[in-house]
Amino acid sequence: MNDDAFEAVMTSIDAPLVVVTTAAEGERAGCLVGFHAQSSIDSAHYCVWLSKANHTYRMALRATHFAVHFLTEDDLELAEIFGTQCSAETDKFANLAVDTDETGVPLLDACPNRIVLERIAALDDGGDHVCMTTRVVSAHSGGRFTPLRVSDAEDLEPGHPAEARAVRP
Repeated sequence: MNDDAFEAVMTSIDAPLVVVTTAAEGERAGCLVGFHAQSSIDSAHYCVWLSKANHTYRMALRATHFAVHFLTEDDLELAEIFGTQCSAETDKFANLAVDTDETGVPLLDACPNRIVLERIAALDDGGDHVCMTTRVVSAHSGGRFTPLRVSDAEDLEPGHPAEARAVRP
């Protein structure tokens, strides 16, 4: 395979960024995610791929629900908080306005465009990310927006390199 060609195609797509939050056993976590997509229309399903290097991934294995917060072009600061720090070492929510839904999932007040999800399955195909397949429980919209994209955040240094992924959580 030509790695350069694959990277060129993926860079051209310039995916929107989201923040995924979750909670389990009284602990909460969240991370910046670039791999996510609607995966069914009826019933509404959504897939989120979480890096095995992230603390949020390890929390997600114990969690039943998630929130996907769609970032706008004005949310680079949130992308930095959730993309450059580790939830195991830092409370990313400490200085943010956060609500909690009935399932315990943290909801970022600054992100009115979000969906709340219930985990259906997890697929680990051996790559550095795991796919969480979910059912959409609720959706909230603050209206049309311009998404923050991968290219907008290219200067952010990830909290964990891909090589730091856990082989066994």
